[in-house]
Amino acid sequence: MPMKVSYLTRNIGNVEVFYREAGPVDAPVILLLHGFPTSSHMFRDLIPLLAQDYRVIAPDLPGFGNTKAPPRGTFDYTFDNLARVIDEFTVSLGLKHYAIYAFDYGAPTGYRLAAAHPERVTAIISQNGNAYVEGLSDQWGAWQTYWRSPTPEHREACRDSLSAETIRNFQYFHGADRKLVSPDGYTLDIAYMARPGAEENQLDLILDYRTNLAHYPEFQQYFRTHRPPLLAVWGKNDPAFIPAGALAYRRDIPDAEVHLLDTGHFALETHAPEIASYMRDFLSRKLARVAA
Repeated sequence: MPMKVSYLTRNIGNVEVFYREAGPVDAPVILLLHGFPTSSHMFRDLIPLLAQDYRVIAPDLPGFGNTKAPPRGTFDYTFDNLARVIDEFTVSLGLKHYAIYAFDYGAPTGYRLAAAHPERVTAIISQNGNAYVEGLSDQWGAWQTYWRSPTPEHREACRDSLSAETIRNFQYFHGADRKLVSPDGYTLDIAYMARPGAEENQLDLILDYRTNLAHYPEFQQYFRTHRPPLLAVWGKNDPAFIPAGALAYRRDIPDAEVHLLDTGHFALETHAPEIASYMRDFLSRKLARVAA
C-alpha cells in the first residue's frame, strides 16, 4: 500500500519551515534537500517510491516553496543560513541519524551539515549536487562575474537566470525528453519566483554561491576522512553540473557508486523510478553495513 504524505510546518526561530513527510517514524531517515529554483515539490514522485521502507522528510529551504522566512534586511539569504535553519530543523525533529539526498543548492546546504556533524550522516545520495570545480560547466559566466565584482550592473545581469524562459528551457527541458517533463514543476517554480521579493532573495543567494566553492576543500576533506557511503546518480545532460562532478567523488571516496542517466538537471522529472531503484539497492546494502 502506498504511504500517505503529510504536509507540515515547524518553527525554527523566525522561519516557518514547510516540509513533506512520509514513511514509518521508526524507519531509517532520508533527508531530501531540493535545489534552485524549486522546492520539495520536486520529490513528489520519489517520496512514494521510498516511503514504504524509509522515513522520508523533504523541507523547503528558506526563500523557496512554502517555507516562510523574513524579508531581506531581517534575514540574510546565505548558504550558511540555509544550512543553519535545516540543521536546527533536524534537531527539532529529533533526527539523530539520516541519509542526505543532495540536489543542486541542497548539496552545499547538506554538505555543511555533514562536515559539521559527520556522526549523523549515514549516507549521501548526490543527484546533480556538486562539490568539485570540475563539475561546473562553462555556463556560469554571469554568476562568476558577479562573484568577482558585485556591482548593481552585474547583479542585474544575473536576473535572467530567474526568468520563466530560463527556468523552463534551461533548467527543465535542456537534455531531457520533453514529453516526460510535466509542466507542473516548472509552472510552480515560475509562480514562486514571481512572488514579491523572491528575485532579490535569489540574487542574494547567487552572490553567496561563491562561498560554496570556497567550502569545496572542506567538503572534500570530509569525504576523505569519513568516507560516507555515497551514490551519485546524475542527469548527464545537465547544462550546469556536468558528469565530471559526479565522477570526482571517486577521488575522495573510491567506492562511491556513480550512475549517469540520459536526462537533464531535473532528473527526477523523467527518471524517478530509476533513481528510486538505485537508491533502494544502495541503501539496503550500505545502511545495513553502517548499522552493523
